[in-house]
Amino acid sequence: MRKWLTTSIAVYFLYGLVVYWYLFIFSGSGVPAPYEGTAADPATFMTGREQLLSQEYSTLKNFLYFVTVPFEWFLLFVFLLTGLSRKMQEWSQATSKRSFFQSAIFFFWLSLFITLLSLPVEWIGYQISKTYHITTQSFHAWIKDQLIDFWVNYFLMALIVFVVLSLIRKFEKRWWLYAWLLSIPFSMFLMFVQPVVIDPLYNDFYPLKNKELETKILEIADRADIPAEHVYEVNMSEKTNALNAYVTGIGSNSRIVLWDTTLNKLEDEEILFIMAHEMGHYVMKHIYVGIAGYLLLSLFGLLFIHLLMEKLIQRFGPLLKINSMKELTMFPLFLLLLGVLTFASSPITNTVSRYQEKSADMYAIEMTNDHEAAIHSFQELAKTGLSQVNPPLLVKIFRYSHPTMLERIHYLEEYGEKQFDEE
Repeated sequence: MRKWLTTSIAVYFLYGLVVYWYLFIFSGSGVPAPYEGTAADPATFMTGREQLLSQEYSTLKNFLYFVTVPFEWFLLFVFLLTGLSRKMQEWSQATSKRSFFQSAIFFFWLSLFITLLSLPVEWIGYQISKTYHITTQSFHAWIKDQLIDFWVNYFLMALIVFVVLSLIRKFEKRWWLYAWLLSIPFSMFLMFVQPVVIDPLYNDFYPLKNKELETKILEIADRADIPAEHVYEVNMSEKTNALNAYVTGIGSNSRIVLWDTTLNKLEDEEILFIMAHEMGHYVMKHIYVGIAGYLLLSLFGLLFIHLLMEKLIQRFGPLLKINSMKELTMFPLFLLLLGVLTFASSPITNTVSRYQEKSADMYAIEMTNDHEAAIHSFQELAKTGLSQVNPPLLVKIFRYSHPTMLERIHYLEEYGEKQFDEE
């Protein structure tokens, strides 16, 4: 146990050094020479200090992300290696004879263990955002959101733990297929209730107060044959200075949502472009394409986890204190493998998402026909959020579900030049 624990700590430390070298030393800043002086060059819309802060903030956040992701895997590994998982299983079985309560008790202690040990890292991220004036949220409000996160995730995951364990005990060889089939209605249900049940736990949502702007937005929706009756705004200024807008939910519960920070800092023409972008997702059915892609990946992911767990328990069961897949004590291993596969698949999902985002951008520019407002909206998004216009390649691959600001502004500039030439 000491050997494996020492090795894992050493590997994690070396990984952190490699990430530090890549982000702070190897990766350059700025934009390629052909883009200097263009609208995509931060020097044209940011002050020297803003450019410096953007580079510092983005690099720190990227470093924290890459070292945090495997940190949870490391904690799950320690939970198994030290026998804590085995002891928690024995304690939960001694507390109740019902399988559901055993699962709930076991996962509560596992969640508490991970949350408490991860809290300092989360706090560092909060402090970084606070220092660079991205986060405006008070510490009290931040802790409140952490508690909401804990309980929402706990209740959802406790249910999943119980269902998956029940399927494994009943269908040891085919549990992954039945779990996937059940995940389809479960995922659809979550997407349906999220806008009206989960999201309001964190923020206040209400119809757009600016009725004149809402009328303009609904006119674009009508041209796009979108049956929209309301646009929602959410009170985010008490938490952040960043700008955002998004589409959430499915069916009758789908919503187009604007952050109030976006309303406060952008002109109407720029907001109309952003809204047209979100409508583009609806028109091109990106939500449903995303659901289909998620379900396809999850099918192969669950099968792969099943095969890996069989091999790992067979070979390393005594070391990890796992006798079979039918035990509660195997769940840290299940979550560890799920986390690794999710991270490994992120380049694929991000690539698809970036393609969809570009399609929505082009749809929006065709609907609004105002490339200057579009470019300025992206410049303001980068400036306000201290975002890197041209991030390092690995950051883009693993973190960016949207095209980089360099790419977005560049193809909008090209669109404007093409339009000017045609005129």
